[in-house]
Amino acid sequence: MGIGFKRDSSQQLMAIAIQEVFQKNLLNQNAIAGLATIDTKASEAALLELCRLYNWQLKTFSAKNLSTIKVPHPQEIITTAVGTPSVAEAAAILAAGRWDFELLLPKQIFRLSGQPGVVTLAVAQEQQY
Repeated sequence: MGIGFKRDSSQQLMAIAIQEVFQKNLLNQNAIAGLATIDTKASEAALLELCRLYNWQLKTFSAKNLSTIKVPHPQEIITTAVGTPSVAEAAAILAAGRWDFELLLPKQIFRLSGQPGVVTLAVAQEQQY
C-alpha cells in the first residue's frame, strides 16, 4: 500500500485512515504486506510506529523513481512540494513490482475532524511470481 501524508499527521490518523478506507472498499486489512512512500518520509516517527505496531515492512522510493510511474491522479501541487506528481499511487505501484498496472484502489484522501494532518492511501496488489 502506498501512503503519503503531511508531516503533522499522527500514527493514530494513519491507522484510522487505513482502517476506514479498507472497510469502505471491502478490502482485508490483514492482506497488507507493507507500506511504501517517498524516501524523505522514511524517518517519520508516526510512520515508523505504525509499521512497528502492525509488523509491516516499509519501502521507500526517491522522488526521481516515483516520478517515472504513470499514475491516474498526478498532482502538480505534489510535484512542487516533493518533486514527483504522486507519492501514494506511485509508491503502491513500485512496491507491488508492477509498472503498467491499474491500481486496486486509486488514491483516497483522508482527513479526520479534530486531528491534524492529511493521509493519502493507494493500494496495489503485489505481483505474483
